[in-house]
Amino acid sequence: MGRFLFVVPPLVGHVNPAVGTAAALAARGHDIAWAGHPELVRGLAGADAVVFPCALPEDGLSRPAGLKGPAAFQFLWESFLVPLADAMAPGVRAAIEAYDPDLVVCDQQAVAGALVAESLGRPWVTSATTSAELVDPLAGMPKVAAWLDGLLAELRRRITGGAGAADPRFSPHGVLAYTTRAVLGPVELPDRVWLVGPSVAARPAGPDDFPWEWLDASALPTVLVSLGTANNDAGARFLNAAAEALGGMADRVRAVLVDPGGVVEHPVAESVLVRRYVPQLALLERLDAVVCHAGHNTVCEALWHGVPLVVAPIRDDQPIVAAQVVDAGAGVRLRFGRADAARIGAAVEAVLDPAQGHRKAAEAVGESFRAAGGSESAADRLETLTAESAVPGVRGS
Repeated sequence: MGRFLFVVPPLVGHVNPAVGTAAALAARGHDIAWAGHPELVRGLAGADAVVFPCALPEDGLSRPAGLKGPAAFQFLWESFLVPLADAMAPGVRAAIEAYDPDLVVCDQQAVAGALVAESLGRPWVTSATTSAELVDPLAGMPKVAAWLDGLLAELRRRITGGAGAADPRFSPHGVLAYTTRAVLGPVELPDRVWLVGPSVAARPAGPDDFPWEWLDASALPTVLVSLGTANNDAGARFLNAAAEALGGMADRVRAVLVDPGGVVEHPVAESVLVRRYVPQLALLERLDAVVCHAGHNTVCEALWHGVPLVVAPIRDDQPIVAAQVVDAGAGVRLRFGRADAARIGAAVEAVLDPAQGHRKAAEAVGESFRAAGGSESAADRLETLTAESAVPGVRGS
């Protein structure tokens, strides 16, 4: 049996896919450990998860709400991912040396995992939890690409003394890409990019107080509104506009609105249920549409269940993911900064309209996801890699 170390950033949407793959491996008898933020990992992977702690930057991890486009990309790397890598590196090194894994599975945004694993001669695989990097978002921006290359080179020098040469975002041993061609489109990919489909797995139970009887009390279509866990700073105006829009459609729909930051103004219509937390996977089985920020995790989980989307991307990979949803015919896109109640309401009407085919397209994408295998397919790939006898760089071979 193998020993697998998962290196993850303190980001829910990046830990969740790894949780499914880790669970599939554990079910086959393999040993699993994590390097990351213990509280977050155990909250998602289970209280018994073996977690080697990694530090966070002393100044914390926060991002200004208004950043978009190139400015958001620069901030993401310069002030978020690189400081995170510097902080995590000692913990990752300690984890690899203590746990002695056969394979290190490194999230694409936890680049310390890749840099340290390569410098120690350990095989490592990239966990690409978003499809955005696979389409080379910097292809038309050579100066930005060169800037990022320089940033990563300096990071490598600090963490490993310059050892290693591989791009820490794309392991030469393999890239687990949690998507399929139905969303990604005809993009040319290297041989070792494995399109395994989303890793959708059961999670530890959260608060058991969701009012399921509220859902059962009406046969109207149900819409979920969520901006994920990392957008409280930017979401107040949008969430209030969504509450207004869906409250005004009380004779046609009801809505569950996720408000972790408590920013929605009250009172709201009786047809709008506002919750700080929802059991999203269980809820998706009973939904007719999702309104979200085009976070890859939420998008994939919705499409897995054949649920069409209204996507209003805010920053980072979200515009690319939103475009993929629209190109697949599985949803409607809004401009986040201009999404008022009228526009949100019209978009929800559109994705709920059977004549426009969004539900059918979402179901087709979901079928492709399940056919790809998800976490089981990812586990197959990792098992095969650990069994290979001559992988370049494996334990000095």
